[in-house]
Amino acid sequence: MPLVPFPSSVVDIARRVRSGEAGPLAAARQSLAAIAREDARIQAWSHVLPAARLDAADPAGIAAGALAGVPIGIKDVIDVADMPTGFGAPALVPGAAAFDACAVGMLRAAGAVPVGKTVTAEFAFRTPGPTRNPHAPAHTPGGSSSGSAAAVAAGMVPAALGTQTGGSMIRPAAFCGVVGFKPSFGRVFRDGMKLTCESLDTIGWYTNGVEDAQAIADVLLGDAGPEGPGDRPPTIAVQLGNPRASLSAESRDEIARACAALRAHGVQCVPVEAERETALLLQAHDVIMHYEFARSLAPVAERRGEALSAALRQAVAHGLAIGAGQYREMRDAQASLRQGWRALYGGADAVLTPSTPGPAPRGLDHTGDASFNKIWSVLGWPCLHLPTAFNRAGLPLGMQLVGDWEGDRALLALGRKLHHLLIQQGE
Repeated sequence: MPLVPFPSSVVDIARRVRSGEAGPLAAARQSLAAIAREDARIQAWSHVLPAARLDAADPAGIAAGALAGVPIGIKDVIDVADMPTGFGAPALVPGAAAFDACAVGMLRAAGAVPVGKTVTAEFAFRTPGPTRNPHAPAHTPGGSSSGSAAAVAAGMVPAALGTQTGGSMIRPAAFCGVVGFKPSFGRVFRDGMKLTCESLDTIGWYTNGVEDAQAIADVLLGDAGPEGPGDRPPTIAVQLGNPRASLSAESRDEIARACAALRAHGVQCVPVEAERETALLLQAHDVIMHYEFARSLAPVAERRGEALSAALRQAVAHGLAIGAGQYREMRDAQASLRQGWRALYGGADAVLTPSTPGPAPRGLDHTGDASFNKIWSVLGWPCLHLPTAFNRAGLPLGMQLVGDWEGDRALLALGRKLHHLLIQQGE
């Protein structure tokens, strides 16, 4: 059965606070109560704001902003003032951050209330933290933004920040059954975030609906391009193939059902084959990610290697062995393919593609397959996961829409329109 979301949406919380119907800290208090009630089961939080500090907060700066009073979780690779940043590495004893990361500061200036730090895989890489999938605790919540997605899915917050290098935003959104938005690379300021891959890392967010994702985009993205196709029927390119992953039968059936629903409402769904480009992008992601990750984490591995997992140390060694020439070659491929949207997809308004090969797999020692995410991360295009249904075991199903480079607003507007259609069809 679907979980119960946070009692109010981002949009409703802010509206009620601005109108005076609710106090500026009322939703944050609800959030802390929900965390106290639910997190022993889910383990989505690495640090929670003490209630006494919330009581001491000045509500004057909260009540008028676009996100007035909205409680929000922050992935634990992003700084929040006076909270520790632990990077998902328990053996590294963190101190409290002196300042908010830029994105957190922007949210706070808009009236949002950071209520804690959410669990991340170790340095946003591969080794999972303790978080469990709220729908099925024996199944992975995905990673590396596991705590953020699970906290929204379990109704502890209406929104949370995460990050994506390969599939770390979209995969947890899919496994936990929430809306996940990864903006175009470079659209969100990353100051105050622990960068592991300079050319890939992107801050994104989780919500329960696309309208709420748009509200956060209004704060963090500002004017990010055109609003979408308007009243004309959109065209969607449908891309299912991936040389490294096989799509499960139930996920394939769900996308087929979605395409039928869209066509019934006048949306053109055009199959696209991009095997050569996909294979090249997957290769580029592996090289770029390991090369940059290794150089980012090498100083930590050198000084505190005993505090890191074997998998992370091996990834550093692997990345340091990649030559600069191979790295530059893959960066050139990245730049070339990033600009090839119109040629490859024939002017489609978005690409409809799997978020994951299937529903969340059983087991907590891994975070799932990111093959359907990596190509979009290396391109830097915006991605929006839309939860659409549940399988017979009660695990979420869905798919992602991928937008044009820097077409973030258009993607969100289109996703809001299409998600509504799909949810209606799926009920």
